[in-house]
Amino acid sequence: MRRAVIIFTAVLGFVLTSLGFGATSALAAGESLQGTLTNAGQPVAGVVINVSDESGTSAGKATSAADGKWSVPVKGPGTYKVDLDTTTLPQGVTVANGRPSLTLTVFEGAARNVLFPLGTAAAPGSEPAESEGPSQLERVLDLIYTGIHFGLIIALAALGLSLIFGTMGLTNFAHGELITFGALSCFVLNVWWNVPVVISAILAVVVGGAFGWFQDRVFWGWLRTRRTGLISMMIISIGVALVLRYVYLYIFGGTTVQYAEYVAQPGIDLGPIAVAPKNLVMDAIAIVVLVVVSLALTKTRLGKATRAVSNNPALAAASGISVDAIIRLVWTIGGALAALSGVMLGLFQGVNYQMGFQILLLVFAAVTLGGLGTAFGALLGSLVVGLATQLSTLWIPTELKNVGALVVLIVIIMFRPQGILGRRERIG
Repeated sequence: MRRAVIIFTAVLGFVLTSLGFGATSALAAGESLQGTLTNAGQPVAGVVINVSDESGTSAGKATSAADGKWSVPVKGPGTYKVDLDTTTLPQGVTVANGRPSLTLTVFEGAARNVLFPLGTAAAPGSEPAESEGPSQLERVLDLIYTGIHFGLIIALAALGLSLIFGTMGLTNFAHGELITFGALSCFVLNVWWNVPVVISAILAVVVGGAFGWFQDRVFWGWLRTRRTGLISMMIISIGVALVLRYVYLYIFGGTTVQYAEYVAQPGIDLGPIAVAPKNLVMDAIAIVVLVVVSLALTKTRLGKATRAVSNNPALAAASGISVDAIIRLVWTIGGALAALSGVMLGLFQGVNYQMGFQILLLVFAAVTLGGLGTAFGALLGSLVVGLATQLSTLWIPTELKNVGALVVLIVIIMFRPQGILGRRERIG
């Protein structure tokens, strides 16, 4: 009965949070495709860009301005084909990589940057390379890579959420706002204060960890001292999420913004797919961080103390472990991991005040799928969710791609209720 009440309250909490999303989403700027055309460091004006959806229907058209910038608002998230009209390029200028047509995915609430590298045209008499759309194999491989990349970003946030749940038993609906906090902190440092984005990212992770420590020090720790119930604390976390989201909206507005560096990069050809170098760097960083944190939880004395608090707080306290200090450390680590996830998500699809909430359901799904309270389970669950989200677009509209991940979650939980790496618990 107690578990049924907790599950019902969790569902109710998510519904209430969704209502908050509905109240604020109308203020967002919406999805778009945008870019800047330059040749030898100079802007290229007057170039026509055509955008069409998967059915071939025109979704918009733009002409590059005097500063080389162009933007095409689109009707919603999905896969779009972007065509640069080469006949409108200045004489002697061409698309350097021979790809005037690109097929790109636009995420919810995001402004997707498009890169057309321009250069000197080929010698007279040479035949231009024919542009062909991506084959089915290329699209599948691209979706697999995108799913792994997105899954690693989710895993950073999921690991922090799993640690907090493991030590406190709290289902924290404000965790998405910790993700947004990291992305916005990096944006302030990089764009407002002109700090290089790499240094801004490091500082944002530090600030995110400090924000997690601050929350537990002055708020969640106080509620624990007053012996507030977990269900009450979960409902409170919904209110915290709504307050923080409206604060972000008030300060930064509803538009999707970009960092000043690494916005658009020419891809590196890895066989049949092209991957931006920044994505490969982010993947390597995410893997190292996830492995180091997971091993620290299993191999170090501090990690063993954390697992002791997770298994039995009363027994851990009787053994001389400071339960409050361990929980506060977990909040610090969780805040730092969420901030790092937000920074990477911002580099991947832009920064928006509700970006953390938009992936919160997927983070919950990853934690549940991998096994509540397990570090490696959060990583495995995130990869499954990321792959299911992206690969499902082969059969269903992109707007419904999250449904694919939730279907996988439901199927696995039906046969393994404790999650992939979770342990069975005796009831009664």
